[in-house]
Amino acid sequence: MSSSSIASASLSTNYRLITLLLVVIVAGMSQGLLLPLLSILLEDAGVSSDMNGINSAAMYIGIFCTMFFVEKPVIRFGYKKVIVAGVALVTLSTLLFPFTQSLAVWFVLRMLVGIGDSSLHYATQLWIVSSSPPDRRGRFISLYGMSYGIGFSIGPLGINLLPLGRAVPFLASALFFAIVLLLVLRIRNEWPERTEKGEATENRFFRTYRIAWFVLIPGFLYGLMESSMNSNFPLYGLRIDLSQHWISLLLLSFGVGSLILQLPLGIWSDRIGRKPILIACGIVGSIAFLLIPAAGGQLWLLFLLFIIAGGVVGSFYSLGLAYAADLLPKAILPAANVIASIHFSIGSILGPSLGGYGIRYLSIHSIFLFLGAAFLLFALLGFVFRPKQTLQSS
Repeated sequence: MSSSSIASASLSTNYRLITLLLVVIVAGMSQGLLLPLLSILLEDAGVSSDMNGINSAAMYIGIFCTMFFVEKPVIRFGYKKVIVAGVALVTLSTLLFPFTQSLAVWFVLRMLVGIGDSSLHYATQLWIVSSSPPDRRGRFISLYGMSYGIGFSIGPLGINLLPLGRAVPFLASALFFAIVLLLVLRIRNEWPERTEKGEATENRFFRTYRIAWFVLIPGFLYGLMESSMNSNFPLYGLRIDLSQHWISLLLLSFGVGSLILQLPLGIWSDRIGRKPILIACGIVGSIAFLLIPAAGGQLWLLFLLFIIAGGVVGSFYSLGLAYAADLLPKAILPAANVIASIHFSIGSILGPSLGGYGIRYLSIHSIFLFLGAAFLLFALLGFVFRPKQTLQSS
């Protein structure tokens, strides 16, 4: 191959990676904005915290349902077409929110956002993981996680656009999606590796659980944490007399912590292993969450704890995917991604609902006590997990 051909291929690969990361950033912005924005709008409309939480779970119900069919379209039509369809669906649904405040309509729209968001995330993360070299897999998937973290951190700031008009935050989100859609259309389409003929779908999922059950838990915990923080923390903040401005900044600090440690954790996991990094992050994250109720309304302490918690658990999903790619053959990585996404969806559905009921019937601090206990349990499970084999995919 000539040097010009190599340079052209390298440029194409770099453009693809940058574009995919931009898609992830904008998708993160959308999620980071919609969860607290819709919770605040419903709170202002007098909707109870438990009903608010149930409505918030609709997006994750859409994500959950998508995981049962998204693998086949990706294999048949390729990564690019699924990403385009996902972006288009999220954009159209986002534009419809300002036209009504009906709980039933918002529930449906949130489900559609979840379907589109899940589709584009599944395709982008699988494309990045499957095309990354094994010795730099942690770095590559960390870039995915960092991109999502950047978007997710910026997203809540869109709450501050509300004084300009109820529709402005939604229009801003749709505009960013339209821009990345134009970039995605220039990428050359690719398809994932297919499994060998005769290998049953059930066997792939069973084999994935048998080899990598521990590395699939981070998806569940990340979904639980993300949805709880963005749907229930605004309610918690309002009840301890924090302003909407400070709520958005605290959520931003949570994402900033993730950005600070995302790449270092990915590099360290390449050098010393994914398992010890995940266990250490689980312990530190547990301590940070358990200390948040003690901070009360002390903003400086809340900022510190949010940065620490976000820093150590913000990489959970991406590190879990990287660990799965270390342990599993490349041909069954799509199955692992489906399972991880289903786990994420289950955690995301449970998060707002449990948080809403906990705030109403138990204690306003219950969300942080529950998260702290969950991450501690995960860390303890790490000490008993013994991977039977390590299959480095080329």
